[in-house]
Amino acid sequence: MSTIFSLLEQHHPKTMLEELSELGYTPFQLLIATLLSARAKDSTVIPIVKELFKIYPTPQHFITLPQPQLEQHIYKIGFYKTKAKHVKALSAIIVEKYQSQIPNTLNQLTSLPGVGRKTANCILAYVFNQPAIAVDIHVHRISNRLSWTKTKTPQQTEHQLQTIVPKDQWININRLFVGHGQSICKPINPSCNRCSIIKYCEYGKKKMK
Repeated sequence: MSTIFSLLEQHHPKTMLEELSELGYTPFQLLIATLLSARAKDSTVIPIVKELFKIYPTPQHFITLPQPQLEQHIYKIGFYKTKAKHVKALSAIIVEKYQSQIPNTLNQLTSLPGVGRKTANCILAYVFNQPAIAVDIHVHRISNRLSWTKTKTPQQTEHQLQTIVPKDQWININRLFVGHGQSICKPINPSCNRCSIIKYCEYGKKKMK
């Protein structure tokens, strides 16, 4: 397992949250970016949120921003109407209940509008550096292809990974698997011939026969 992480570390492209974190975006902005990225491509979301946060950097800005105007900014992102509604509701709660600070527990985060376990775990890991396994479609797919898990849902995958992966590596699973899933281990026609960890992957070895 540690060998796989080491190999992926050598080749992994940055995730959206890595890129935005390194650019100095705030915890609130990282939360909004993660919420907007659900079922959307990072390549679509990143330029949109960069422009959005230039104009509306704080939750107070989103509270006063009319929803139709917010929708105009994010309309290229899937489910933009629902996400705009969640962003405004979430911003109000953060200001009123948390004094404009992002909460740092799973229960508090998942109580916010539009924030599920994956988004909450991303914030715990990337913002607060807490051990958390954020399971998106890439983490779910790669974990099953490596036979680390045999699961049907992301939540099942999260729970199984928690039992087999050392806690000090939990944060790395999302960081390394997302980039690998986007670039190499795709859902259809994965590039197994370019995979740095194929010798550890039963799925890949069978596919290459």
